[in-house]
Amino acid sequence: MTDIGRPPLDVGAQAPARDFGPLTTRMFARYAGASGDFNPMHYDDTLARSAGYPSVFSQGMHSAALLASYAVDWLGARNVRRFGVRFQEQVWPGDVLTCSGEVTAVERRADGWLVTTGLTATRSNGGVAVSASADFLLAT
Repeated sequence: MTDIGRPPLDVGAQAPARDFGPLTTRMFARYAGASGDFNPMHYDDTLARSAGYPSVFSQGMHSAALLASYAVDWLGARNVRRFGVRFQEQVWPGDVLTCSGEVTAVERRADGWLVTTGLTATRSNGGVAVSASADFLLAT
């Protein structure tokens, strides 16, 4: 294996937090159009309330997409090798999602450094909407 120097990031390195929102029903409807997820629970308030919800709510993949956007702004879209999410809480109109990320592992490879990150999208009330783990291959 060729010597590729020091890793570009150390375990524990953190990306600056970033806020998305406040989120709106209009954003949910626009995401529905972009993704093809036309479940009316995300944009028809009357229907959502009749089903027992307090209002419409965001698509889980919308929240995951915001978290992914945050992650690739940090470490680069072309460097993504894996992105896995866990949906934890619903996201409602008016919520602000605060995305944060931390390096959890760094592995030396022949073609660079495999950087594993832990990512979180936290709602305004402190609840975690989406958590994720992602791998990025960073060249030297």
